[in-house]
Amino acid sequence: MVKKSTESERVARFADMLAAMGTEPRLRIMRLLLSAHPEGMVVGEIQTELEIPPSTLSHHLDRLKGDGLVEVRRESTFLRYTANTGALQELLGFLYAECCTRNKAVPPETIVRIGK
Repeated sequence: MVKKSTESERVARFADMLAAMGTEPRLRIMRLLLSAHPEGMVVGEIQTELEIPPSTLSHHLDRLKGDGLVEVRRESTFLRYTANTGALQELLGFLYAECCTRNKAVPPETIVRIGK
């Protein structure tokens, strides 16, 4: 039987995800991978697009992967990275539930309008 996450575990997980995206290069990587969804991109394409040195890019991708924000699969000699949209949906849903449904601090239609 799988134990359900406690609220504090969920908060800690989401805090780690936000911290992982909390640097300018990682946020740029996430936006780029989301723009390339669902195909994703190989490391060389990410490097070329964002002009991040290979060792630095590897470090950032490892952090994002470790926190469940990106997924990676091997294709021959290449690594293809994709945004983990399921994890992002959970994170956004967690934030949305607090700001837009429980206390209506932000009207839900504002969030939808911002995204367009």
